Amino acid sequence: MSSYGQFCPVAKAMEVLDERWTLLVVRELLMGSRHFNELRRGNPKMSPALLSKRLRRLERAGVLRRVLDGGRTSYELTESGLELKPLVDALGAWGARWVGELGEEDLDPHLLMWDVRRTIPVEAWPRGRTVVAIRFDDVAAPVSRWWVVVTGDDVDVCDADPGFDVTATVDTSLRTMTRVWRGDLDWEQAQRTGGLRVEGPREAARAVPAWMGQSLLAAVPRPA
Repeated sequence: MSSYGQFCPVAKAMEVLDERWTLLVVRELLMGSRHFNELRRGNPKMSPALLSKRLRRLERAGVLRRVLDGGRTSYELTESGLELKPLVDALGAWGARWVGELGEEDLDPHLLMWDVRRTIPVEAWPRGRTVVAIRFDDVAAPVSRWWVVVTGDDVDVCDADPGFDVTATVDTSLRTMTRVWRGDLDWEQAQRTGGLRVEGPREAARAVPAWMGQSLLAAVPRPA
């Protein structure tokens, strides 16, 4: 672990936290990821070897602990790690408010749909099985089509047709859907400008924005 050579607590904290990907691993743990593959899905461009290295370093620093459950390794934040939540929340709010530009390298359908899966407001959905298909017109196959399947409190996001009847379909670009999810646009704005279309029976089509919702940081106020 590199050192700044300063006694300042800010410097000592940054010795633990400022390595590439480290806070994003903490973010995933705060969002409920517990297993290696879940942490990979939340950071799909991070190599498995680097993720393993960061987990070991965070464990040595006392930020997380490894737990064996039925022979399977899981990870959980310690008291030290949980205390980072306000910091991660504040960084997210700052980024939402002041860093709005998205490059092509920032757009990832896997990461977007993973975030949708874990934060979708299931209480707004019908109790029976309901399927919303999403078609990205700016993404090449095989990751241009996705299906969100909600049954009761269970959510599944598929990149292959699960074979169920589709209740409604969202046609849009990955960029537009990402901006809507982030809160840079709301659903009404995206539909009004033609960047997003919802097809299906009228009642279902009107309900899709409430069913899908937006990210946890979408409500952060933006500067005028």
